[in-house]
Amino acid sequence: MDRRQFVKKGFIYSALGSIYASTLGRLPLFAARKNTAGPGRYDLVAVRRGEPVEMYRRAMQEMGGMERYVKPGQTVIIKPNSSWDVPPERAANTNPDVLKAIVEDCVAAGAERVFAFDHTCDNWEKSYDNSGNAEAVRQGGGQMLPANIERYYQEVDIPGARRLTKAKVYERLMQADVFINVPVLKHHASTTITIAMKNLMGVVWDRRFWHRNDLHQCIADFCLYRKPDLNIVDAYRVMTQNGPRGTSEADVTMMRSILVSSDIVAVDAAGALMLGHQPEDIAHLRIADEMKIGSIKLDDLNIKRVIL
Repeated sequence: MDRRQFVKKGFIYSALGSIYASTLGRLPLFAARKNTAGPGRYDLVAVRRGEPVEMYRRAMQEMGGMERYVKPGQTVIIKPNSSWDVPPERAANTNPDVLKAIVEDCVAAGAERVFAFDHTCDNWEKSYDNSGNAEAVRQGGGQMLPANIERYYQEVDIPGARRLTKAKVYERLMQADVFINVPVLKHHASTTITIAMKNLMGVVWDRRFWHRNDLHQCIADFCLYRKPDLNIVDAYRVMTQNGPRGTSEADVTMMRSILVSSDIVAVDAAGALMLGHQPEDIAHLRIADEMKIGSIKLDDLNIKRVIL
């Protein structure tokens, strides 16, 4: 990159950060409609201006704690984005510090076993290692499972689906008591954004079918099979262009935020706004709202906004 390109890109990213900071507090997704809600009763919690684990802990406090979702003796499976053989600074994968904290909280809540996995796009061992996620899960007290062989998947029916009526789903997910989805917020060349809903493409074997058969509809359809019990969106470092893998740290903007919700559609709607898009303009969000999978009507939700 020559000096002129560097200065130009620096100006763009600085401007984007300024726009984000100036508009975040005015976006409807960050204002609770009702004042009667309290910890454990919010539909969505948004925290910003902190460090990753600090924001995650505060968000979970407002959501009622991990023990609201994980009970003693249960098996938990976590789906981070660990698809890419790049370091955490590139923001292509879920922040490993957040992932470690989530595993720790599941263990502290009494989970008997905590697993994490991703059907990666790059080599699975390199992606797991270089993302930092395998080590994070291990340090947190869980186990990162391979998901690179077709025999790890079982075919299921998806009642009510319009295009994706069947899919081969990761077997351990089917067996788990609690399903936690931990995507990273970022740009995507095919779908404009990739957040919680699209992160579920990493729990099936044949992703190519989705791309060949109305990708946005398939993304919505799969949510009919099993929606996560909890969605925790890492929006600390955010890839704003060249997603989903990115090309360098120049693609990354520091947004220092985290979003948490049980509503996979609502949390994606919130993330879409953070990236400058109206939720109804993202096809899979609009379809999911129409199919009553979740809501993009954020004004109707109890939302807690926290600035650290």
